[in-house]
Amino acid sequence: MLKLRPYQQSAIAAIYSYFEDKNGNPLVVIPTAGGKSLVMASFIDGVLKAWPDQRILVVTHVRELIAQNHAEMLGLWPQAPAGIYSAGLGRRDAEARILFAGIQSIHRRPAEIGHCDLILIDEAHLIPGKASTMYRKFLDAMKRINPKLKVIGLTATPYRLDSGMLHEGENALFTDIAYEVSVRDLIIAGYLSPLMSKQPQTKLDVTGVGTRGGEFIARDLEKAVDQDAITKAAVGEIIAYGKDRKSWLAFCSGVSHANHVAEEFRRCGISCATIFGDTPKDERDRIIAEFKAGKIRALASMGVLTTGFNAPAVDLIAMLRPTKSAGLYVQMAGRGTRLAQGKDNCLVLDFAGNVKRHGPIDLVKPKRPGSGDGDAPVKLCPDCDSIVAAAALECPDCGYLFPARKVKLAPTASTLAVLSSGKPKGPQWLQVSNISYQRHEKPGGRPSLKVTYQCGLGWHHEWICLEHTGYPRTKAEAWWRERAPGIPVPRSVYAALQLVHRLRRPSHIAVRPSGNYTEITKARFDTCHTPTPGSARSAIANPAASAGSSRTTGSPIPAGTKAASIFAAVSARNSVTGGRA
Repeated sequence: MLKLRPYQQSAIAAIYSYFEDKNGNPLVVIPTAGGKSLVMASFIDGVLKAWPDQRILVVTHVRELIAQNHAEMLGLWPQAPAGIYSAGLGRRDAEARILFAGIQSIHRRPAEIGHCDLILIDEAHLIPGKASTMYRKFLDAMKRINPKLKVIGLTATPYRLDSGMLHEGENALFTDIAYEVSVRDLIIAGYLSPLMSKQPQTKLDVTGVGTRGGEFIARDLEKAVDQDAITKAAVGEIIAYGKDRKSWLAFCSGVSHANHVAEEFRRCGISCATIFGDTPKDERDRIIAEFKAGKIRALASMGVLTTGFNAPAVDLIAMLRPTKSAGLYVQMAGRGTRLAQGKDNCLVLDFAGNVKRHGPIDLVKPKRPGSGDGDAPVKLCPDCDSIVAAAALECPDCGYLFPARKVKLAPTASTLAVLSSGKPKGPQWLQVSNISYQRHEKPGGRPSLKVTYQCGLGWHHEWICLEHTGYPRTKAEAWWRERAPGIPVPRSVYAALQLVHRLRRPSHIAVRPSGNYTEITKARFDTCHTPTPGSARSAIANPAASAGSSRTTGSPIPAGTKAASIFAAVSARNSVTGGRA
């Protein structure tokens, strides 16, 4: 039986919380391999069991994702009234109450699709910012059919190449981020595979390659990097680094480049196939099946396999494609974050300089249009010559502790961390000797509950946002339920302060560096403090701390949710339009 992870429960709770106070189009941000399909399926399950007359459309652009999302829905709810509308999959179930569709197949057919109450868009970062695209035209047409239509976007990368964050700017379709969890948090919690990186000796030179639309000009880029000597050197390094690794992905800079890379692999005795956007469906399916089965060791691709590609065993990624797109960079690296038996981590070999260009994937901040092409802030480790994030306190490769305010920039690199501190290390556990609570006021903001933990001679703080909305409120609810099971979550800091004497006190807290401060990531309760040993975990570690229910299938509607808030227009829509059978 499928069971939601705690952060997945929190994501669903955050959607309900969002619509209690707002009427916009929210985003849910979950890293690649974090289980967005299950979040969607569970949310849909909960909505239809609470409001059976709703009609829901799930839209994406890749047929593999359409099939994957549909299968996840049926795995959670075998009797779900779900169908598919996709030319690539050979189905047009236009009347299904839950319809999984490809935008290419439906963008000209809003009338055939008909009335929908909710549209979920998977891989929402692929929606262009311009109003004249197929996505925007289709959504505009669907809103003419139902003016009260709600749209929710799901993505691992909430930004575009040419226009910054998805919810910012004049033409932004989305209005807010309702929930976000970081790749680092999921790696530390054990839900994703760690990434490690090495900067190989071979480097792709993009000097003189022009830019158009915020990205390298494709033809000029391929011409610059598709050089026989460079390809042979790069493949040689991949083979050397990957001798103990089983499943390799090479992201290339063009079709010819990918073919040449594959030919060099085969010349060296490594089984390798190529996949492109125009690879026939049956051939593509065969190649991917053989790759997943281990019959093919390496895949070289261009323009595909960055979204909707699920191969958990991938343990080596070769970036042979320089990109100015932060989203594409993160998506490429994300192909290696799935867990698999016998897989300890995924090695990222960055021949393209993408890590230096964009920074570690958990610290990527997309550049705003016109802000320049400067590299991400990095510094050089004086002991091992590794380039690490400028904010790193410790070198992930040799353990060197950086002195305060001493930064040394490096023109080249031998090792570059694709995560901000290399392979994640466990948090530092500290024994709590005293706890205090007080009201915290922030100019121009809402008050919060400030919690101070005394640990020996040191103090650590966290701020519980009980009077906020959206994700901060969801986190506050999880924090409260962990410490006060059975006591309703207060709506105000004043009410909380009247009840703090009833809160369970953690015996230990886990802290980690966060810039110039520390972040409290978990709490542990000794048996003398709680009647339910082992129940005290953080929102990442404990499902019960993340939502109001421990239900293992479907999505619980969080306690306290205004039942009519998310679909307040249901009765009005039925009276005006007659609804939909």
